[in-house]
Amino acid sequence: MKQTAFLLAVACLAGACGNDRDYDATGIFEANTVTVSAETAGKILRLNLDEGDSLTMGQSVGIVDTTQLALRRKQLQSRQRAAEQTSPDIAAQAAALRAQIAHQQEECARIGRLLADGAATGKQADDARARLNVLRGQLDALLSTLGKNRSSISENASALQYEREEVEEQLRKSRITAPLTGTVLLKYAEAGEYATPGRPLFKMADLDNVYFRCYFTASQLAHLRLGQEVTVIADFGGDEQYEYPGRVTWIAQESEFTPKAIQTRDSRANLVYAVKVAVKNDGRLKLGQYGEVRL
Repeated sequence: MKQTAFLLAVACLAGACGNDRDYDATGIFEANTVTVSAETAGKILRLNLDEGDSLTMGQSVGIVDTTQLALRRKQLQSRQRAAEQTSPDIAAQAAALRAQIAHQQEECARIGRLLADGAATGKQADDARARLNVLRGQLDALLSTLGKNRSSISENASALQYEREEVEEQLRKSRITAPLTGTVLLKYAEAGEYATPGRPLFKMADLDNVYFRCYFTASQLAHLRLGQEVTVIADFGGDEQYEYPGRVTWIAQESEFTPKAIQTRDSRANLVYAVKVAVKNDGRLKLGQYGEVRL
């Protein structure tokens, strides 16, 4: 289709050179189109749009069945809560040992006083200190075990949380929305059909801001620059033409060869450069419509 449009534009350009009409280049009106595709798999429950409808950015227009995703989300929520509930209370489980250590410390201090008074033996003091060291070792081992258990449970809960976020993202992608403010050009699917990731659902474009793709010869490039204001003439057939202000937004860096059927006196005219001119659409301009541009 683009090649056909190109041939038409170049043919018109060549004809213009022969007829010496009041324009510098010819071309067609185009727009940046966006094809909206399904991002998840499932039955299309709703797709409320028709060709020609006007949509606003972010507008909800449909949804893909999310039953399985919703059930999986609930399952992950339950597993995550169960994992978090099994996390050990380190302070509570270590409380008994800490109490024994505190008691043994008092016992060591008491035996130490008795030893100073000659009422206890050195062996009793050594045994008390050994008992205190054992209790401290048991506390360290308990804290290490509980800490590892908590870390393992925490990692498991975090993995479940990541899975939940992934499901939430898939649920979000199941909602079909308009990516921009514009008009629906083509509709490719209907409610009740099965969608797969990447399947086109509809195509839309911003028809309020179109651009005119035209072609200039190499000798004309010296008169062109980005941001330049030009006049675009839309041809509606017969003698009906309308002029629109336009602005050059893009100039091709490389030339293109014109088709062999196009004859030019200057061999250099066999090379043309594509140019885009931004035009504000008043509602009359249609995509693929022929036009002319005057510098």
